[in-house]
Order: sequence, then structure tokens, then C-alpha cells
Amino acid sequence: MIRLYHNPKCSKSRAALSLLEEAGAEVEVIEYLKHPPSHEELDRLLDMLGLEPRELMRQKEEEYADLYLDDITLERKHLIAAMVDNPNLIERPIAVSGERAVIGRPPEQVLSLLGK
Repeated sequence: MIRLYHNPKCSKSRAALSLLEEAGAEVEVIEYLKHPPSHEELDRLLDMLGLEPRELMRQKEEEYADLYLDDITLERKHLIAAMVDNPNLIERPIAVSGERAVIGRPPEQVLSLLGK
């Protein structure tokens, strides 16, 4: 089972979902804009991805500037809270299988979770 944090309006996210389905993967789709991850879940995803919060943020989004998220004094917990409160800041799609996670950029990256 692959859990896909998905935005149906995003072409990369749609492409990643299509690739997984075409490969016969069982996919649990989470529309994260409707159902944002919790602080704990996002913290765990970051660890699985090996990323710091800003590396998972869409820095060109209006909220990034409006919330002064480029302030280097902000702690990890504050950056994660900003993504939980503003899930459109989260880079997409994110695919998770077991203890492994990847960002689907390019979309083909999600296929690495299939172990093929």
C-alpha cells in the first residue's frame, strides 16, 4: 500500500497517481488540502524524506512571504506548524510506503517505492 499526499489540481500529483495505478499499486489517496497532516505526521514525513521543513515548502506561495517563513530564526516546530495551518505550502506529491517516502518530482520518483 502506498499512501499518496495528493492535490488533484496539480499535474505532477495527477501524473504520480496515474503512474502508481498503471503499475498496479494499491494507493491510499490523501487529499492533504482537505485533510492536512498533523504536526506529528508532518514531522515524521520530514524525517523519512531526510529534509528540513523549508526544503518541503513551496517557497513561491504567497503565504510563505506573508508569514515571513524565510526568517532564519524560526524553529522547526514553527515551520511545521505553518505547513499544518497552510497545507498549500507543502510540496507535492509525497508518496509513502512503510518507512520510506519520496517527493514525486519528477512524478516517476514515486515508482522507486514499488521495489521494481
